[in-house]
Amino acid sequence: QVQLAESGGGLVQPGGSLRLSCGASISILSIAVMGWYRQAPGKQRELVAEITSDGHTNYADSVKGRFTLSSDNAKATVWLQMNSLTPEDTAVYYCHLKHRRFGVEYWGQGTQVTVSS
Repeated sequence: QVQLAESGGGLVQPGGSLRLSCGASISILSIAVMGWYRQAPGKQRELVAEITSDGHTNYADSVKGRFTLSSDNAKATVWLQMNSLTPEDTAVYYCHLKHRRFGVEYWGQGTQVTVSS
């Protein structure tokens, strides 16, 4: 069973920054894709950013230029640096991992990000 350990959510004012981290309990060699999704109240869960095993990074259009996803391959950890936050970024953010074996997907427990003055 893969464990995903998330941290870094919280309350921030508009224009502020937060950094989320997620560590996986498996070898980086077993990971096909790793990244973050988010779900706002009354909305569907959506991709925020992800990185593939070959190093390709995908971002939602709404966060391009503001959010940066980085990874530490040796530790199977990803970080999401979120800058210029707006109230529209308020959501529960979930770490997501897709295993190389059969494409099995795993989710973290979620961390709340609230952008409000």
